[in-house]
Amino acid sequence: MINLQFFPSRRIALYMAKMFVLRSLAVLAALVLVLQTLDLLGESGKILAQPGNGDAELWRYVSLRLPQLVARFLPFSVLLGTLITLASLNQHSEVVSMKAAGISAHQIIAPLILASLVIAALSFAFNERVVTRATETLTAWANIDYGAVPRDTGVTNNVWVRFGDDLILARQVSGAGMHSRLAGVTIYDRDGETLKRIVDAGSGHPDGAAWRLDRVAMFDLDTGARSSASTLLYGQGLDPTQFTLSRVRADEQDFAKLDNSIEQLKLAGRPTAALESGYWHKLSGPLSAVLMPLLAAVAAFGLARTGQLFLRAISGMALGFAYFVVDNFALAMGNFGAYPPLLSAWAPFLLFLLIGETVLIRTEE
Repeated sequence: MINLQFFPSRRIALYMAKMFVLRSLAVLAALVLVLQTLDLLGESGKILAQPGNGDAELWRYVSLRLPQLVARFLPFSVLLGTLITLASLNQHSEVVSMKAAGISAHQIIAPLILASLVIAALSFAFNERVVTRATETLTAWANIDYGAVPRDTGVTNNVWVRFGDDLILARQVSGAGMHSRLAGVTIYDRDGETLKRIVDAGSGHPDGAAWRLDRVAMFDLDTGARSSASTLLYGQGLDPTQFTLSRVRADEQDFAKLDNSIEQLKLAGRPTAALESGYWHKLSGPLSAVLMPLLAAVAAFGLARTGQLFLRAISGMALGFAYFVVDNFALAMGNFGAYPPLLSAWAPFLLFLLIGETVLIRTEE
């Protein structure tokens, strides 16, 4: 008689969940240790090339890089942990015993799916609280070749903005909205792709719908003439958020902050497709851990003595890695604007959820 309860045995559920979690964590620790060592070997030369850098800076790099590696390879670890767990249970005929007791294939992998849901929730929280901050700090440090990072004063350096055909470089940007202040402004005034004039200004601030530039020096490329002015109005309709939100990256902001940045960019008329793809992927990425037990479940079934256990494990691994390939491809297409953001983040998850269910039902149910 088939047991219709989702968890037919509390003891079996705890036994399988514990085995699955421990093996997944062991695989994650091994992967991160190897990859962190290789990554440090590649970056240590750049870090130590800065005068004054030593062991403390190497350990700082490890502390900032480690969360990124954990977040990136956690789904791989769950996949491999599932394969090891299910293959071991199959090899020792524990799966056969459970099926003989009337436990279905879905009930066998149910404890693993529940444990992976907890892992996905912890992964999301870890990404929001730790990974985004580590990524932002590491990016800022790497951009100055691992030199001394100045204290965050709310000032952004070397911001490029495109306004029509013109290119604008603001060497320092502070404040926000109508309180934005620019310092060291250079405007490359272009007609199509042809540079016509270069405008340098000591500072700039919003003045109505335009910008008032102070201490202006101009050079006309057609005539070679130089001129100067105490003030100059420029950029009618140039939104201040184009300077303050010019370097928004999805992996450096948490869910709520990124949502606010996307809204501000939309109000400024800026493209947000790539950020929206990253926004939705903050949810679908951690949830990929839930797919791994389903995709690797093919390794749990079939008699081990038939010699097909290895082939089944390879099939489960191939399904898991195929998901990561398709997920990265869809995310790249979303970043390029070829796919809608919602589709690029969720389509691979839903596709492989159906594939995993189909394989499990057709082969075991």
